[in-house]
Amino acid sequence: MQPKIRIKSTSILSLFLALTLILGGATVVSAATANTTITSVVSPVIAVTSTGSVALPVTPSGAGVQTVASDTVTVNTNDSVGYTLTLASSSATVTLTSGANTIPASTGTQTTPVVQTANSWGYCVSGVGGFAATCPASATSNQAISATYKFAGIPASGAANTIANPGTAQTYATNATTTVWYGVAANTTLASGSYTGTVVYTATAN
Repeated sequence: MQPKIRIKSTSILSLFLALTLILGGATVVSAATANTTITSVVSPVIAVTSTGSVALPVTPSGAGVQTVASDTVTVNTNDSVGYTLTLASSSATVTLTSGANTIPASTGTQTTPVVQTANSWGYCVSGVGGFAATCPASATSNQAISATYKFAGIPASGAANTIANPGTAQTYATNATTTVWYGVAANTTLASGSYTGTVVYTATAN
């Protein structure tokens, strides 16, 4: 007769629980996280264009006549705080020249523009500095010198005047335009010739 082997149910239960804890414990995994910051610096870009040339033909008279015409300066930029637009002569010379002859710049300034006198030239930008509403509203040719229009002399290179600085009001400027008026006044004492000068517009991202 073979001996009987008895296994207590409590022992089986204890063994089952022990195996469950061991095997179950093997499936518990701790969690960990890591953060990455993505950064992209978008640089400001800016472009400026102008009409390229402004013609101011004059047929002088004894009392003097005036011709006025405008230039349109266009700025495009993605700068989030706007831009600054300046104007100056391309050199230290601020006269219009024709060989040895010159047309002097207006004696007015951007802060205090003046009515043109015969044999002078200047610029005007509505709403800037002391110009207020003293700029022409339309181009005219060989008219009597206006007592209303006021002009300033072009500053020399290195001493540019700011003619637009819209700041955040012009954020992401798309085809933002500034109208610059130019005028030449002349009488019959001015020698004939083709008088020229170069104005430089500089647009800078703020």
